[in-house]
Amino acid sequence: MGGIRFQPSSDLTGSRAQREVAVQQSTDIKPVPRVRRFSLAAWRARTAWLFLAPSLLILVLVAAYPLFRTFQLSLFDVSILKFPLQPTWVGFDNYVALFTDPRWWRSVWNTVNFTFFSVFFETVLGLIIALIVHSEFRGRGLVRTAMLVPWAIPGVVSSQMWRWMFNDVYGVINDLLMKLRIITAPVAWLAEPAFVMPAIIAIDVWKTTPFMALILLAGLQGIPKELYEAARVDGASPVQQFWRITWPLLRPSLLVALIFRTLDALRVFDMIYIVAGSQVETISMSIYARQQLISFGSLGYGSAVATGIFLILAMYITAYLVALKVEVK
Repeated sequence: MGGIRFQPSSDLTGSRAQREVAVQQSTDIKPVPRVRRFSLAAWRARTAWLFLAPSLLILVLVAAYPLFRTFQLSLFDVSILKFPLQPTWVGFDNYVALFTDPRWWRSVWNTVNFTFFSVFFETVLGLIIALIVHSEFRGRGLVRTAMLVPWAIPGVVSSQMWRWMFNDVYGVINDLLMKLRIITAPVAWLAEPAFVMPAIIAIDVWKTTPFMALILLAGLQGIPKELYEAARVDGASPVQQFWRITWPLLRPSLLVALIFRTLDALRVFDMIYIVAGSQVETISMSIYARQQLISFGSLGYGSAVATGIFLILAMYITAYLVALKVEVK
């Protein structure tokens, strides 16, 4: 038998030739430049910064620049009682004098003591009031309105009112306690060193507890009711519901309330100044700064005091953020 020869098919050879031509052409094609496109998230971020720019500018003008100027003045020896002003560079001498001044440390201790006890009692009482008002009962709206009355009264008015009530001669506090036979003789609440600070703390707790209750009530209303219904179905007790549902979801609102109240308490001035004046037992950091800046006219040393107050405020806020473990974005 003769050998059979196979001829390559024209379709196969054609397809191979076409592939070779396509490969040759592909090497000659130049890459198309990529068009840069912004994602939706990047566009939203740029838009957000654009809208925040006016607020940030105002914040820099009213907060950052005065803070910078305060720190700058703290490096000079300046007296506003001498005109024209003749600032003298002293470096950190004002801070050395501040940290070695026992009156400054007494003001820090008084302020921290006042802040700790007042914010503690306000937080506990505010949380209890918020939980009670958050429950459903008849007349809840009237109770919510009435509880804001102490907070709505101006601080100067409430301080003077309580100063009269604590008076040892005609004050209603002594009269009430004597009628209840708790005390047998009038007590000079605002003159005795052992009683003046607890009296001021009581005034602040009475006035500011509604503020804490209002913020915590807003946080409670933001918790979905379905979570409590599911917990009751699973057999969780009210105490378990509080620690497993209410407390974790209420921590952001609690952080906001604590920061605002701590800032107000650390900067307290009017209440202590009206009720007790500039007593050593009750002098606060703000009153001490006012003495140095206004009474003594020491602009440089007073600026160092103001910078020290700012640093203490910053440490308190940082401690709250770390202790409550709330992520700030």
